[in-house]
Amino acid sequence: MLKVASYDIVFQEIPGEVTLALNLSNCPCHCPGCHSQHLWEDIGEPLDEALLEALIAKYASLITCVCFMGGDADPAEVARLAEHIKKRSLDANLSPSLLGEGRGEASLKTAWYSGRPADPNNLGSLGHLGLLDIFDFLKFGPYIEELGGLKSEKTNQRLYKRVGQGTPDSPFSWEDITASFWRNSFE
Repeated sequence: MLKVASYDIVFQEIPGEVTLALNLSNCPCHCPGCHSQHLWEDIGEPLDEALLEALIAKYASLITCVCFMGGDADPAEVARLAEHIKKRSLDANLSPSLLGEGRGEASLKTAWYSGRPADPNNLGSLGHLGLLDIFDFLKFGPYIEELGGLKSEKTNQRLYKRVGQGTPDSPFSWEDITASFWRNSFE
């Protein structure tokens, strides 16, 4: 069972998005130098559809993305909850009365920050989770202190954005957008 230890509205985790970041506990990675060692423990409240719905409803007028920070202990459950968000968005698109006031929830994107060493174009064992169809953003790579996080040009971590329509004429692919975190990347 996934547990959310904390959550916040953030602006830097996913470029161009206002993100509801859900900090998931019970991380099995235990990266040396981790800045969130408290998330190694089994703490927080169970994250299920009801809690997810309540948080999305609370922040619907502010957010454009929901990011699961962690979830390496149960990637299948992360994928299932992300799929719930996508289905909810599809239902809202089909029935505008479900959107309510504000920006509308139908356009919510999904993201997963994972410490797994993987490439989204070669997901191997993660491919069976249907990640290519569910997430708009994927971050992979364990934290290696001497290489730094996403803001370091030496980082081993990578943030990918899904591009394409998922059709035969425009299949999904993954664009590495890690450089968008680097201060001088656009000079």
